[in-house]
Amino acid sequence: MPVIAVVGAQWGDEGKGRVVDYLTATGGRDGGPVDMVIRYQGGDNAGHTVVNALGEFRLHLVPSGIFSPPTRCVIGTGCVVNPETLIEEMDSLSAVGLSLDNLYISSRAHLTLPHHRQLDGLEERIRGGKALGTTQKGIGPTYSDKAARWGLRVGDLLRIEQVRDRLANHIACKNQLIQAWGGDPVDLEALLEQCVRWRQRLAPHIVDTLPLTHAALQADHTILLEGQLGVMRDLDWGAYPYVTSSNPLASYGLVGAGLPARAIDRVIGVVKAYVTAVGAGPLPTELHDEVGEALRCIGQEYGATTGRPRRCGWLDAVALEYAHWLNGFTELVITKLDVLDRFAEIKICVGYRLPSGEEIAHMPDPATLDEVTPIYETWLGWCCDTSGARSWEDLPLAARRYVQRIQELVGVPVRWVSVGKEREAIIPVGVGA
Repeated sequence: MPVIAVVGAQWGDEGKGRVVDYLTATGGRDGGPVDMVIRYQGGDNAGHTVVNALGEFRLHLVPSGIFSPPTRCVIGTGCVVNPETLIEEMDSLSAVGLSLDNLYISSRAHLTLPHHRQLDGLEERIRGGKALGTTQKGIGPTYSDKAARWGLRVGDLLRIEQVRDRLANHIACKNQLIQAWGGDPVDLEALLEQCVRWRQRLAPHIVDTLPLTHAALQADHTILLEGQLGVMRDLDWGAYPYVTSSNPLASYGLVGAGLPARAIDRVIGVVKAYVTAVGAGPLPTELHDEVGEALRCIGQEYGATTGRPRRCGWLDAVALEYAHWLNGFTELVITKLDVLDRFAEIKICVGYRLPSGEEIAHMPDPATLDEVTPIYETWLGWCCDTSGARSWEDLPLAARRYVQRIQELVGVPVRWVSVGKEREAIIPVGVGA
């Protein structure tokens, strides 16, 4: 079955949007067309940056296949949708002449409402010095309400009068909490007015997406599943509690998209050539020196959603192998290889040393991860500009060896590397890497 999951293999910000845009433009399966791209989890707490002939775009909710008009783009059931962000994003795409007739929103996806964002900020304030470093976009409170069965779904916008009583009960409960925490209570009527406005703009795009995905699968069309964030931010398997409130794993892609368990044919792991993370929590290879600052400056490592500086460090192969085990990668894409062009030496973490002195090569419990010391291999850099490379052979030998070593450590073939933001900067890797 031609379903391809595109998954972040690290802490997020690996370049998944760029990869989805590239695959949609060039063909997802043996050069064939991509019929559908589905965002299967997350909300507007992370941005996928896409650069093409129309400009540079940061997509927080709209799938990254939107720039290919024949491709149907679905915001899946597993997502949480902030209507204000979505409408703003749609307006920015329409402003460059892009049609949104191919955009669909699952009626079963949940709505991120203004008070969810307020609650997110209040919760972070209450945590004080133990704050998680969330984006305060309301993602956690939205998923909490979904699990507690308080949530409002996107499809409910089509029947606001029917849910007025339920929403009134919901707001009465939330206002007690908000006021106890020192926040501003929600005005029910004002919220209902917002819902009416959202309905007017979004109604043409709100559908039951299951018939769409079912028909595409039955017709043997290629479907891309676009994940958000990365494995180490997974709610169950990430560095808890410094995680997101959903599951970026490929296996959840089937749930969030509404596909059967056997549907996935390929799983593409997207790997940045080094490591970055936003927010608090363990990051074993983080560099607090001039090298870490150089990685940040050269790589322009600032969050697409918040603008916060990202924490930077050397590549962590232990985390990558862990990500492979959880996802079953069939291939890898290595992004931002060109950021390493200026370094005479490059390191790869191949194990961890515990406080006891024991050395391990597997991912420990998150409570231990903050205490480990990385064990490094050191590789020679290439100290030349790779940004103009457009074939595997154009890359210097040291860069190719670095890619080969990543392939060996993870045990998964590297199929593409990228040396810039543009589509054409993603180049196929030679046979055998």
